[in-house]
This record gives sequence, C-alpha cells and structure tokens, in this order.
Amino acid sequence: MHTEPPPALATLGTVSEQLGQPVHRIAYILRTRKHIQPTATAGRLRLFNQQTIELIKAEIETIDSKGATSDG
Repeated sequence: MHTEPPPALATLGTVSEQLGQPVHRIAYILRTRKHIQPTATAGRLRLFNQQTIELIKAEIETIDSKGATSDG
C-alpha cells in the first residue's frame, strides 16, 4: 500500500526565510488579510502550507508594485 507523506508545513519564521522577507512583514500580511489563514495550528504556533505561502507572496508583490509607481 502506497501512502503519501503528510504535507510540509512551515512556521512564520520559515515562511519569512523562504520569501526573503522580515518576519514583521509576513505578520503584517496575516494581520491585515483576513482571507489568508494558517493551514494548521499547534498551540500558539501557526503553520502554513505551500498554497498559503503563495498567497502571502502574491500579497507582498501587490504591495511592492503599488509602492513602485511613485513619481519620485
């Protein structure tokens, strides 16, 4: 019988490292984008799957693209 391994879940710190962003920036996205939720929790620890990490990445890219349109 073939069983698939459980999905890899990442902590906030791991997400920060994967995306090359400071932890406080990832926390800001999670605080202000209610549609992005942890995949699982373990006590107070929030865990994220790859799909959720992609949502966070997309939000960061959106913020960065809006900031890059200044005339200065």
